[in-house]
Amino acid sequence: MQRHLRLVAFFAAAMFVMPNAALAYIGPGMGLGAITAVLGVLAALLMAIIGLVWYPMKRMFKKRTAKAVRDSSSDD
Repeated sequence: MQRHLRLVAFFAAAMFVMPNAALAYIGPGMGLGAITAVLGVLAALLMAIIGLVWYPMKRMFKKRTAKAVRDSSSDD
């Protein structure tokens, strides 16, 4: 019963603090800026992941081809 009363009191206090309506308007310039910022963050994360995967693989392929060239030239 005590827990139920605390839960009701918490939700009553939360409803008292929250406004009825946000009355928020984002103009076209600010909206486009927000969309651009989100896309920029997503692009940066994607590029970081690609960089973490691509460059070690590139180095591995370069070492492998260099080793293959050395092995083929030593066979002659």
